[in-house]
Amino acid sequence: MTSEPQSPPAPRTRVLIMTGDLIRARMAGPAIRVWNMATVLSAHCDVRIVSWSRIERTSEDFELHFVHERDDAAMGAHEEWADVIIVQGTAFRVFPSIARTDKVVVADLYDPFHLEQLEQNKHADPTEWEEEVAKAVSLLNEQLLRADCVLCASERQRDLWFGALSALGRINPLTYTADPTFESIVRIVPFGLPAEAPTQTRHALKGTVPGIAADDKVLIWGGGIYEWFDPVTLVRAMKLVVAERPETKLFFLSARHFNPDVPEMKVLGDTLEVSDELELTDRHVFFNDSWVDYEDRVNFLLDADAGVSTHPIHLETRFSFRTRILDYLWARLPIIATDGDSFADIVRAHRLGAVVPPEDPRALADAILAVLYDDEVRARAIAGLERVRVDFAWEQALQPLVDFCTTPRRAADRGATGARPGSGQEAFGRILEMPKGPRRDLSLFLYYLRSGGWSRVRAKLEDRRERLSRR
Repeated sequence: MTSEPQSPPAPRTRVLIMTGDLIRARMAGPAIRVWNMATVLSAHCDVRIVSWSRIERTSEDFELHFVHERDDAAMGAHEEWADVIIVQGTAFRVFPSIARTDKVVVADLYDPFHLEQLEQNKHADPTEWEEEVAKAVSLLNEQLLRADCVLCASERQRDLWFGALSALGRINPLTYTADPTFESIVRIVPFGLPAEAPTQTRHALKGTVPGIAADDKVLIWGGGIYEWFDPVTLVRAMKLVVAERPETKLFFLSARHFNPDVPEMKVLGDTLEVSDELELTDRHVFFNDSWVDYEDRVNFLLDADAGVSTHPIHLETRFSFRTRILDYLWARLPIIATDGDSFADIVRAHRLGAVVPPEDPRALADAILAVLYDDEVRARAIAGLERVRVDFAWEQALQPLVDFCTTPRRAADRGATGARPGSGQEAFGRILEMPKGPRRDLSLFLYYLRSGGWSRVRAKLEDRRERLSRR
């Protein structure tokens, strides 16, 4: 008896993930996201990370390659290998082979960085401020026009990118017919957190940092100090807190960025100045001048009693996704957050701590005292954290990306030729903007002839005659 021949397994999709971030022990948000994308995708696809910054880590699950910036010949070999290319930031500008690729493209837009530029450069020269925002918008539009799939971090961001795609002509009859919900094109893929429970290997804060005792209550600020945050109000609130509870300490995990290309921001100087004026520095408020290694952050988090994130209310706030707050979920730290962003909605809905109005030191101080010292508030928050954290595990968060990469497809308006989406709509729109007259009529005639032949020209002429006859 002979067995039936087994069909060969389907080939695995080859996924190229691009980043301009450093891949090393100390990583910022984009690199952390890329690393975890590669880890999860590698169970289903063949994966390469390519960075045009340094790479100092290795993995048994996927390949890592460094390509010098502007070395398009080297990047071309990776582009040729790939079936799907996931881009961040300036990838299209740095490597022409990626900009003109015919492969399936995923634009990772979990960070609406044009809104960050409104805050980051607001203290710069007005011309420079305008230029930086315009550059960011141009980079985003280039990706939105080209992408077969767009990744965002929340429902709010999905609405943001729907608006942008609509303005660029990507919401059109072809894409609408393919998917009237557009959920297959704009996919929610938030930042994630490790599925495994955190384990502490040393005390990084309590009894270790001079001024923080083993039995103190520690509030941790888990990321960097950037212009779109409001650490100044937090420091002012700490002055009120320590008047009642002097054993309370605030620790800023990363005051300065490890990457020298990231400029120091004015808000850091303002925060240090206020802390010094209130005589809190190194007594109740502590600034870590170095960037904590990614794998070592757990020892800081598990030495804390609550996590905090404060910000003013502006447009960046509405569409932000505070990635380091996820570390609070992972470490089961009750959370104190300013209202106005998507995480405040989560904290409020699941009672994970406290949500406070912006720029209100007294309200913030009261929230800190409640979250750190009220046993009922803490127990309720920790129970909520146990429920919510599962939804943000990396494997769960990245599932929509896994689904796309295992069965990739072009956007309906890109077609088999890989032509840039929206180009026909743009041409038609430019004609309609022309003043009425012979030149506009000729342009419309040529457009209809190219897009539908003589039959469409005759149909349009008949439509015009009917409209004129009804007047």
